[in-house]
Amino acid sequence: MKKIVINTLTIGFLLVAGLTSCKKTFTDVTPKGQFLSENYYADKDQAFSALVAVYDVLRKNSGGFENMISMMNAGSDDQYAGGGGATDGAGIQGFSNYTINANIIPGSFWNDYYQGIFRANTLLAKLPNTTMEASLKARFVAETKALRGFYYFNLVRMFKNIPLILEPLTASNMYDVVQETPAAVYTQIEKDLGEAIPDLPATVTLSTDAGRLTKGAAQAILGKVFLYDNKMPQAAAQFAEVNGTPGGTSQYGYKLLTNFSDLWVVANKFNSEYILECSHSSAGNSDWGWWGSGRDEGNSLNVMVGPRSYSRPAGSTAPDLPSGWSFNVFTQDFYDAISGDPRFEATVFDLKALAAAGQASYIAGYQNTGYFLNKFLPRQADVRTGGGAMELNYKQNTPIIRLADTYLMEAEALGATGARAQALLDAVRARVGLSSVPVSMAAIKAERRLELAGEGHRFFDLVRWGDAASKLAGRGFVANKNEIFPIPFRELQGTKLVQNPGY
Repeated sequence: MKKIVINTLTIGFLLVAGLTSCKKTFTDVTPKGQFLSENYYADKDQAFSALVAVYDVLRKNSGGFENMISMMNAGSDDQYAGGGGATDGAGIQGFSNYTINANIIPGSFWNDYYQGIFRANTLLAKLPNTTMEASLKARFVAETKALRGFYYFNLVRMFKNIPLILEPLTASNMYDVVQETPAAVYTQIEKDLGEAIPDLPATVTLSTDAGRLTKGAAQAILGKVFLYDNKMPQAAAQFAEVNGTPGGTSQYGYKLLTNFSDLWVVANKFNSEYILECSHSSAGNSDWGWWGSGRDEGNSLNVMVGPRSYSRPAGSTAPDLPSGWSFNVFTQDFYDAISGDPRFEATVFDLKALAAAGQASYIAGYQNTGYFLNKFLPRQADVRTGGGAMELNYKQNTPIIRLADTYLMEAEALGATGARAQALLDAVRARVGLSSVPVSMAAIKAERRLELAGEGHRFFDLVRWGDAASKLAGRGFVANKNEIFPIPFRELQGTKLVQNPGY
């Protein structure tokens, strides 16, 4: 699998029928050669299995070692890569200290999303001839287009100069793929999402459809896309549909949770604040042999951010936690910024203070500060006691987009001025007991830093605001280069793709 086109064609044909990380009932189909390419997608059940395979790539948010949250946290000014040493994950370490290059960038950040796009393109090509109700078919098309748009959005943010592939590749054209302009990619993303929104349901039944896209989720994605594409009025309009009255319940049922800390309770899945989330389960008995393959269903971020060899003496008041691998420790600068904020305890696990007080002990990892990411720490109650590896079966869902995020993005899209922008900022602050401050870009930036800490947004925010070069200069960041990743070396071999500038 030396090229993106080979990755997607080979893996895609094998997996598009339903080898997913969502539920075991979706993996009953045994893919065999001609069955997939010529006879599959005949009815709604087969189409649904293929749709689940398109959804599966959402697991990239927090599944596997190469997940979006841990990677993007590592490149921000708020966290280090951490881990067991300077060579513990060459890609994540290279991004954290800005020595990243085409040889060490994890290829999965490119080919996982293109695999999802391949699956989406295949399903969209097959759905017209699938026997099913017209309304259900329209919904399947809408979900598939929205997911394809989201995957392209992550790719264009990470790599900028990417191929735009809208049909399944074949043996005759797979070596002719070239990159499109970012503007053309954004136009297609906006088209996909705009076409999807009318045919998506306003809400879903959680007992049967939890995790599936809704109209509000697609509008939140589109609003974010418009924001990054510098189309502020369009972004504000989409976010207003999603957000409703600041602090109230929106037309789609979204509402800020009363307690900020409840956002990180493992059992609190699909809560009123989560608009789009990455689902995890311990029921798949995930094991080391297929970790990161797409078949593992657990939340890998949990074990990654836990402290190493954690223990408590008898009588300690420190929380009882499983041990982890000490990635994504917070910097001293971030600790100082959030230390007086009501969100501190839910965000930062101050093991440095506990260890100094004799309440807990641990082995310091690489770049250790003693400040761990409490939102996603592994919990004893979440430890898998059944089959599979304990470390790979944590089941905490992670937010991809949540309501406080869309509030602050709408306030930004409104130019950080006016009564509505003020109300949106106030609502985020009031939820944690903070008083109003005058709305401004500086206030919005500060609020996003504290509210969304450790959720994988900070690096992208800094790049969007033009602040990355100044905030990350001490980490080795080079302007007009490190705003994006290098294209993995193997994707360039034998293809017409051109490496990004500076790499």
